[in-house]
Amino acid sequence: MKLTVYILVMASVTYLIRMVPFAFFRKKIKSGFFRSFLYYIPYAVLSAMTIPAIFYSTGSYITAIAGTAAAIVLAYFGLPLIAVALAAAAAAYIAGFFI
Repeated sequence: MKLTVYILVMASVTYLIRMVPFAFFRKKIKSGFFRSFLYYIPYAVLSAMTIPAIFYSTGSYITAIAGTAAAIVLAYFGLPLIAVALAAAAAAYIAGFFI
């Protein structure tokens, strides 16, 4: 019984999140400020979820910083995502040997 209630609540919350913008914003948004705000929301949310996970994913802040630094440098130079992810993991792994 509890599981059914949990699933119904989760489904309704998910539906409301997707339905509310369609109900309130029927016309094209013309405000430049609001459009830029909505444009950057996914990046802000993704950063807010990812950055803390990066620093708590390893057993040490030093290895996490090494992996993050490698990822930032390689991403700055425009390498593909898979190369950045693999290099960041390798940097964190190698840094683990030095602490």
